[in-house]
Amino acid sequence: MLSNLRYIFKYREKTVDRAMLYISLACGLAVLFHIGYNTNQIAEYYFESSIPWIFYGLFFLSFLRTALAIAAKRQVSVSHYGGIALIIYFTLITIGRSSGNDLFIFLRQSEWLYLGIFAVFLTELSKSSLFFDNFYFNPTILFVISFLFLILIGTLLLMLPKAGAESPLRFIDSLFMATSAVCITGLSTVDVATVFSPFGHTVLLILIQLGGLGIMTFTGFFGYFFSGGFSFKNQLMYSEILGHNKVGSVINTLFKIVFITLFFEAAGAAFIYTSVAAGDFKSNSERLFFAVFHAVSAFCNAGFSTASNGMHNPVLRFNYNVQLIIALLFILGGFGFAIVLNTYTFIKRWFINVFKRLFYGRPFIYRAWVISFNSRLIAWTTGILIVFGTLITLVLEYHHTLAEHQGLWAKLISAFFTGTSSRTAGFNIADMDAFTFPTIMIIMLLMWIGASPGSTGGGIKTTTFAIALLNIISLARGKDDLEIFKRKISNDTVSKAFAIITLSLLAMGASVFALTLTDSDKSLLDIAFESFSAYATCGLSLGITPQLSDAGKMIITCTMFVGRVGMLTLLVALIKNTKNRNITYPQEKVLF
Repeated sequence: MLSNLRYIFKYREKTVDRAMLYISLACGLAVLFHIGYNTNQIAEYYFESSIPWIFYGLFFLSFLRTALAIAAKRQVSVSHYGGIALIIYFTLITIGRSSGNDLFIFLRQSEWLYLGIFAVFLTELSKSSLFFDNFYFNPTILFVISFLFLILIGTLLLMLPKAGAESPLRFIDSLFMATSAVCITGLSTVDVATVFSPFGHTVLLILIQLGGLGIMTFTGFFGYFFSGGFSFKNQLMYSEILGHNKVGSVINTLFKIVFITLFFEAAGAAFIYTSVAAGDFKSNSERLFFAVFHAVSAFCNAGFSTASNGMHNPVLRFNYNVQLIIALLFILGGFGFAIVLNTYTFIKRWFINVFKRLFYGRPFIYRAWVISFNSRLIAWTTGILIVFGTLITLVLEYHHTLAEHQGLWAKLISAFFTGTSSRTAGFNIADMDAFTFPTIMIIMLLMWIGASPGSTGGGIKTTTFAIALLNIISLARGKDDLEIFKRKISNDTVSKAFAIITLSLLAMGASVFALTLTDSDKSLLDIAFESFSAYATCGLSLGITPQLSDAGKMIITCTMFVGRVGMLTLLVALIKNTKNRNITYPQEKVLF
């Protein structure tokens, strides 16, 4: 008997994987039906009684499958780590539910059972996620399709009866909200705090997390972690998706991106949890979910909040500790993973140098350009924009929206939060209608610039704006070449920057024009602000989002999607590649 089982797990492991996938899928759909759709009290009672049995059944199957797989190979490999992690999780929940100790009382909630069942399905799905060797997909097209697929799934989940606090959302509102969450925009046609149930808030949280990093990043991470390897073709594809030059280290980069994200979100959630008063929440679990939701929403630059009126809520509007934490989170998320990794490498090298110098007396080992060119450009541009946004908001709004904040320090934090949030995150601690007209124009400019490349933010990106502006200054000085940090910028980089700017203006112009046709009752300023916010995936609004017509909501939905994936990316994905011909034509100069 044991030899037969070893034979199955050694030579028929794919059959076992497929069977476990179907079983976990059926269990996951049953749970999803229970928590999202089922409204019959009798059926709800039977489902509630049967879910623990489903949980323990999957526990037994996962334990048996992992133990036999390890016994068949007679070693623990990477592909077994997922199963071992699940066994540890199932064991902890089982101990917590069976123990009479009040220390484990929080583990007796049904949500832990749901999480375990979905974790098994995620594990099995991840083993089948790296299927790209079977057929060819352009990575750019795959990137676009992944967002469309995630938006579709999110729309269906938000339409479930239990996703709404009182009644299900209409299709157009569900589509809008799913797109806004996946594209990490933050625009909302409904009040997130009151319209959605806890299940709906959880769906939004997952969509924000997957949309912020990209579903392909998570698919690649879990696929490698649970299946135990990447093919060379997978590495090539993910190196192009991540914009990584070294194919051999793409797996390491993928792990670092996920680790950095989860680390900062966990740290942010812990600080937010300790910075809000327990009396403002009905339970400790609600307080914890509030902290986790806002940490994820902030780092992913989504701008969603479970508080009524968002950060404008009186509880948060004057809580300057929470504002600083959230501001730091969306600034870090807007920096981009490349600069965070590069800064980590720089600090690590200096720490090692100092340690060796103090304890071993070794000389410093210097290395040129540890901080890369792109990191320097991003850091300088971001720093200038942060200072500019803070000071201009402080000056223009000192006697207006900042008047309610007592003291210079409070006004400075509020100005800092508003000035930085306008460029990336979309959180607002002041009534947008109360801003002066000059401030509105500055906010539109900051939204359009956006965050840095490779980050969770939108806009045309800080590097694009910096290259275009510096090129204009270079031309004004009569220089033919653009030089920054003693480096010459290639002509194709400058051309791409101006192409991105031109395409962004065309896309936002088309959105404004379309909205003037569908929602002609709105003012041009409101419409333009909405279009800028949607394309830049910022999420700020002058209050017209819930009042848009269905056609207007569809226009903003398309604008958010185009802004998230990038107009240039869409053109590259849709336009057929043309073969380059080895012909050089005579050069001409155009009059300007």
